[in-house]
Amino acid sequence: MTAALALTIFLIAFFFIATEKADKVAVVLIGSGAMAVLRLIPGSEVFFSEHSGIDWNVIFLLLGMMIIVGIIKQTGLFDFLAIWAAKKSGGRPYRLMVMLMSITAVASPFLDNVTTIMLVAPVTVVVCDRLAVSARPYLIAEVLASNIGGAATLIGDPPNIIIGSRAGLTFTDFLVHMAPPVVVIFAIFVLGTRVLFRSEFRYHPERVAEVMALNERRAITDPAMLRRALIVFVGVVAGFSLHGALQLDPAIVALLGAGVMLLVTRVDPQDAVGEVEWPTLIFFMGLFVMVAGLTHTGVIDTFGGWVADAVGDNFYAAATALLFGSAILGAFFDNIPYVATMAPVVEELAADAPDAQTGQSLWWAFALGADFGGNGTAVAASANVVAIGLAARNGHRISFWQFTRYGIVVTAVTTTLAWVYVSLRYFAFA
Repeated sequence: MTAALALTIFLIAFFFIATEKADKVAVVLIGSGAMAVLRLIPGSEVFFSEHSGIDWNVIFLLLGMMIIVGIIKQTGLFDFLAIWAAKKSGGRPYRLMVMLMSITAVASPFLDNVTTIMLVAPVTVVVCDRLAVSARPYLIAEVLASNIGGAATLIGDPPNIIIGSRAGLTFTDFLVHMAPPVVVIFAIFVLGTRVLFRSEFRYHPERVAEVMALNERRAITDPAMLRRALIVFVGVVAGFSLHGALQLDPAIVALLGAGVMLLVTRVDPQDAVGEVEWPTLIFFMGLFVMVAGLTHTGVIDTFGGWVADAVGDNFYAAATALLFGSAILGAFFDNIPYVATMAPVVEELAADAPDAQTGQSLWWAFALGADFGGNGTAVAASANVVAIGLAARNGHRISFWQFTRYGIVVTAVTTTLAWVYVSLRYFAFA
């Protein structure tokens, strides 16, 4: 009974988010509040549980990076990069999109994809405004590229960190097993965007001519402040890369970096905090609580049990079910709490495998499905929600279905390609 009630609340909330019949922040607050009031999740665990309820590591990582991006924005760096990108691409829409996607995909495996989007999105908005084109297709393409590229490494996508910790997989393991398919799939994705976004490309020669005449160096309003901010930012990136060795959560690195950057740049804290996307943070909190309701009432465990019973000793079927099942479910539930919930199920399946390679193949199938499923809908991954929030703040509103209609196509293609890879590498089409 409680499971049915929790699922009903979640589906009703998802309906209102998808159809945009009500504000998504109000929807998740009501949905999460209803689950708490109805005791579908223990009230004490909403705020204090390490494994369910609000994932404060994600919330504070976003908060710290929003402050950092807000400070860097005041130096004029984003204007500089926007003019540089526009000039390098000659203002050609597809060439510009490929350049921005490539930057995003290369950065995402080393920063996490949320951080990458928070850095690239402001540049994209500025360059599109200067070229008098809509930023929507470029932002959507960057998010899709970020979720693909972030799958390549242990630290590129938050679900990978959870999987690596649970399965005992290292940074090198992810590079060896995840990077090769990601490189090939991203290349195919880049070619596909020419067709996928063909109706969105606009070219205005007069605006291009104006941008080509600009000197990007003049966009930097405070070089000394920029130098200090970049020194701190390099330290933050290093902290992200070494967070495992330092035993510091990325959220701590981001908050510390934000504090140091405020100190050395002497930016008014009120101005920096004013750049924080508070509605986005609140939306995440509510979403985490609703997913926790599904976890506590056994909805996701039930699904995992069905998978285990259905595949039995057929580990190729298990890998296939994990890959496609994770892509489908990950499109509807944020992939961070989804992976955290399903990881114990995958661990049990892998423990019953006849050898280590077969067991690991289940983890790789799970990771690929969860990472690529993050492109499925507008709420499937943290980067999606952040990008949509930034777009709305800058006057380029992206609706749930504007994002999702592209995300579904990309998820279907990338997941199928990932399945071919898993089949060939680990099972030889068993």
